Amino acid sequence: MITRRTIIQIFIAAALSCYPLFSQMLHLPERESTAPTGSQFYRIITPLSREAREDSIFFQITHGNIPHFLCTLDTVRSSGIINGTTYMLEYYVTADYVSVGCDSDYFLMPMTPILAQRIANFLECTLPTAMMVDQIYRAAQLKLPPQPIPPDAEMITAARFWQHNDSVRTLRGPMADQFPLGSLVGGTKKDVIIDPKIYSSLKSRVPHPVVIYGWHRLDGNPIQPVYNGHGETYADYSHGIRLISRHAKINGADVSLIDILEDSVYFQLISDVPIEQPFYRIYRLTKD
Repeated sequence: MITRRTIIQIFIAAALSCYPLFSQMLHLPERESTAPTGSQFYRIITPLSREAREDSIFFQITHGNIPHFLCTLDTVRSSGIINGTTYMLEYYVTADYVSVGCDSDYFLMPMTPILAQRIANFLECTLPTAMMVDQIYRAAQLKLPPQPIPPDAEMITAARFWQHNDSVRTLRGPMADQFPLGSLVGGTKKDVIIDPKIYSSLKSRVPHPVVIYGWHRLDGNPIQPVYNGHGETYADYSHGIRLISRHAKINGADVSLIDILEDSVYFQLISDVPIEQPFYRIYRLTKD
């Protein structure tokens, strides 16, 4: 029987190149000149319900209304020795968290994992694991100090999303000459992640959680441990969505990150454990 691992090994041995260009880009329609900027979009979504807000976010992103600098993906590398063989995995990530708007006026966009998974599927991407969040932070050219806001009832509102967006942009702006847009950035948000705790170790009141992790301080330590105590319809100002192409390379050969995550051996390049269901439940990934 041909197993997933056999397929991965065949790819590695053959060094196939099925989609070398696709893996390094987000393929979206060209952003229209009349599309709302980040600040305009903030005003659009402020009066909306969560459901309507997320429908609007999905429409804007899938119609190309994201900053141009997010469309070209940055490379992150992970290496390890498995059964005596050294493996180098390269995967491709957005330079910053998913945003709506243009390069000069963009809105870092918190969203529920339901919407995040829907967007990831649309773009043939995945969300990171906790280990990948750490790897991305270490690889980041620009590390910004977290900007937490004391928790209150407003932290799930568009107004608080925009307040935090403004604080991050205030830090980011003066660094633009040294670290232009497109430089890999870390430290600005917690990540919505893929983790076994989507489906296990559940809290009694949260049968379908979002799992979050990260928000690294400048010393490299995360503020947020892996946590699944909020439901899948929850998103607050601190949550960020980092998209990662499902198409990666291992020792120069093209592989699927989904296969790597599910595999009982190769998982260790990007996860502490294999993840049998590396997705949020409502939108099952369609494999190539």
